[in-house]
Amino acid sequence: EVQLVESGGGLVQAGGSLRLSCAASGVSLDDYTITWFRQAPGKEREGVSCISSRDGTTYYADSVKGRFTISSDNAKNTVYLQMNSLKPEDTAVYYCAADRGLPVSWRSSFYYDYWGQGTQVTVSS
Repeated sequence: EVQLVESGGGLVQAGGSLRLSCAASGVSLDDYTITWFRQAPGKEREGVSCISSRDGTTYYADSVKGRFTISSDNAKNTVYLQMNSLKPEDTAVYYCAADRGLPVSWRSSFYYDYWGQGTQVTVSS
């Protein structure tokens, strides 16, 4: 059984930092690309950052470039999202998702086979 479990969300003031974790079981990060998505109330789910299983290449949405960093510890089968300089507009439920290989469009939720339950991130102004 495949499971993705996110943790690390919470309430933080603007300018603060959080580190999210996505612990995977039933899949190997050697084979599966992991992407962080987020969804704010009333908005569509959007891809935030991706780390490719093929070569570890990372991808970021323009809105988080320079502030967020994605990384993986394949020995622990866990992907992290370090979020710095948080803004109120980063408030959302954050999900990690897994796809075998690298999706044609990493930002599209359509391509992902497995999803976590989400973790809430709230940034106060």
